[in-house]
Amino acid sequence: MRQDELYSELMRGSLDLLVLSTLRDGPKYGYLIQQTLRDESGQRIRMQAGSLYPILHRLEEEKLVKASWDSTTGRRRKWYELTAAGRKHLQHRATQWRDYVQCLQGLLQPILDGLPQPAT
Repeated sequence: MRQDELYSELMRGSLDLLVLSTLRDGPKYGYLIQQTLRDESGQRIRMQAGSLYPILHRLEEEKLVKASWDSTTGRRRKWYELTAAGRKHLQHRATQWRDYVQCLQGLLQPILDGLPQPAT
């Protein structure tokens, strides 16, 4: 398995969490969500619109986000924001991911300690 295939596989299991996390500070429209993911991930996450919008629509159906149309910026855009249930879900899933990452770190640290350090 190539490294980029593994990365894609890992991301697939966390897409909802990634999208919800971009809305933690307030409403955003689709392109701003994409830009936030790209910027906050150090350019490692580049979610295409064809992947993002089905996720947003499903999250809206699940009542984790709510959407509203706005054109005060001069362009009609659909803005998405977390609902109370969405905030609770985000907190719960973030806690699960933290625990999972800590578990992986504990299991993999002996292996990583044996690897040569990258040149700085």
